[in-house]
Amino acid sequence: MNWVNCLWYFLIMSFLGWIFSCSHSYFSEKKFYNKGFLTLPFCPAYGVSGVICYLVFEHIGSNPLITFVGSALLISLLSLILGIVLEKILACKPWDYSHTKLSIGSYISVPNSIMLGIYGVFTVHMLIPLLNTGLALIPHTVSVIICLSLCGVMVIDAILSLITVIRLRRRVKRLKIEAVREETGLSPEKTEELTKNYNMLFTNSMLRKRMVNAYPELKSSAYVKMISDKLTEIKAENIKQYELVYENKEDRPFASGLCLEKLFILFLIGSFIGTCIETIYAPFAEGHFELRVGMVYGPFIPVYGGGAVLLTLVLYKLYKLSDIALFILSAFLGAFFEYMSSWFQETFLGTVSWDYSDMPLNINGRTSLMYAFIWGFLGLVWVRYLYPFASKWIEKIPKKPGSVVTAFLTLFMIYNALVTVFSIARWDARSNNIPPQNSIDRYLDEKFNDDRMELLFPHMRDSADLTELKTGKKSG
Repeated sequence: MNWVNCLWYFLIMSFLGWIFSCSHSYFSEKKFYNKGFLTLPFCPAYGVSGVICYLVFEHIGSNPLITFVGSALLISLLSLILGIVLEKILACKPWDYSHTKLSIGSYISVPNSIMLGIYGVFTVHMLIPLLNTGLALIPHTVSVIICLSLCGVMVIDAILSLITVIRLRRRVKRLKIEAVREETGLSPEKTEELTKNYNMLFTNSMLRKRMVNAYPELKSSAYVKMISDKLTEIKAENIKQYELVYENKEDRPFASGLCLEKLFILFLIGSFIGTCIETIYAPFAEGHFELRVGMVYGPFIPVYGGGAVLLTLVLYKLYKLSDIALFILSAFLGAFFEYMSSWFQETFLGTVSWDYSDMPLNINGRTSLMYAFIWGFLGLVWVRYLYPFASKWIEKIPKKPGSVVTAFLTLFMIYNALVTVFSIARWDARSNNIPPQNSIDRYLDEKFNDDRMELLFPHMRDSADLTELKTGKKSG
């Protein structure tokens, strides 16, 4: 049994389960909620159930009827156990089938068990055989790193979610005791104070707010009725350091919120900052000045830009975490992104721009512990200071000029990326004494000759040459 493939099954089915759960809540409640215990888009219960069904019924045979009946019974039992455990943790029922037809207690119903049986058949006989075909194309080392990385992030997410629930229950208990002490004669001032405390309890933390959205009973059953009856709605506290909330679309500024336009501009800003960092660092590392860029036109290093976008997407709503937590998450995400960028470049372009094989605690020469620490520091500075400042600055750009400039820059960066790829490919062809085949090759030979390419990319090497340097032998 390939344990890496089992981790892939778990991750993919957890993600698909999250999509199904959120879609069901959207169509039933007409509003999107992250209904899972985790902040990340994963529902581990679906992943665990799917893997267990696969391990149990793969060896029994290929009879879908056996898989259907067995999956319905087995996953229903797991749902019962998980429901009881979550009820102890949350102090409320995570799901309740007691009001549905053909229910068996609170956590099991016949229609749901039938759906679970269909899920088992789909997983064992359709999904996993299809996944095996795709997973065979991924290198083993890459699979291990991706799976362990995502599982590590899920563990951190689970710990943070658990801590959030524990703290929420403690604060609710203290607030309830305070209200009960005053229930014999609540003055308007005291009622207003308790109401304010109640609002802050569920809205001054993004993690607590998400948990209450996922499990509304945390809010409805946790507080005394005489106070909750006075509250018609709970408005989330604005993330003032990051973005403003506008009720009317017409009032929204350019690139309001976390939209594609803002992410693209953040990509450009991150790419430019990365060029500055690398250029300043070069004299200390190499003993002489070097121009370090990642594209043939402009001061852009896409790895830094992509890292800035990734850190923003994952961490921008978690800015209230401690500096240590942000540092660790940034280090993990940055190192993972750096590894995948190096693997992608070598796999699809046949070149290598950096190699950390001579550093201690490196992973295949693509990233290392030292650079993970650097990513952690950069991510902390980005989330705490640079992103809030950049976001507000971007939103001050006039709408129409901003849209026009963004569209132009998007086309320019696409053109820039294509020319960069073709120039590198032609550079490699010249090194192998391959003459130009057409007018494009001749243009690239003229505009991006060897001297210019070596100036732009002083550390880029062919992956085969890198193998030669590592082993001391000619590859191939």
